[in-house]
Amino acid sequence: MVVAIAVVLLLACGEAGQETTDSESPLAGELLVSAAASLTDAFAAVESAFEAANPGVDVVLNLGSSSSLREQILEGAPADVFASANTSNMDQVVEAGEAADDPQVFVTNLLQIAVPAGNQSGVTGLVDFAEEDLLIGLCAEDVPCGDFGREALENADVVPAIDTNEPDVRALLTKIEAGELDAGIVYVTDVLSTAGGVEGIDIPEEDNVIANYPIAALLNAPNPDAAAVFVKFVLSDEGQAILNDFGFPSP
Repeated sequence: MVVAIAVVLLLACGEAGQETTDSESPLAGELLVSAAASLTDAFAAVESAFEAANPGVDVVLNLGSSSSLREQILEGAPADVFASANTSNMDQVVEAGEAADDPQVFVTNLLQIAVPAGNQSGVTGLVDFAEEDLLIGLCAEDVPCGDFGREALENADVVPAIDTNEPDVRALLTKIEAGELDAGIVYVTDVLSTAGGVEGIDIPEEDNVIANYPIAALLNAPNPDAAAVFVKFVLSDEGQAILNDFGFPSP
């Protein structure tokens, strides 16, 4: 009788332990990630890797200029994670009390002049951005690539003859690749993303600007558990290797 009772107790303990393990539900549901447009290709690859590791999660990327994404968040649009192309937009999200944790810089980037394949207009550097005869594009002011581009031009003492201000870096890149513009300032990673669709012209180190990209889970995230794990994944060795493959240096 004593043996039988002991066996029953052991089985009961084993079942209780199994229930505790099963109660730790795997990540599931939509994960809304608002990310800078320059991260389009890299975060698509991050999305695939994260979903493979977490089959219950559906990552939904909301891509655009960091300033537009910032405004969406501040106006109450649902989002779990914010990845910005500069620190100032993230700072505003933090100051508004919308970040769940301190943001962390996860990659950096540099600017590069982009010209259509073949560079028929013979652009050689930032000095050409002052030429009235050329069609010159920048990202709009308050958009990170626009602010950085203007800073680089100011560093080079060039007053640009701007023909268009685009809403984000991918919109600018598209016009350059289509030959609608003679030159624009984008990120090194954007030039790489076209696989030869545009040509890149380096900006001298003394004029160039380093872009720091911060990431943070958001305080009112609809899926906070998945948001926290996604941020950790981006910062992990695996996440960093994916981003490095797309030309983004680790900080």
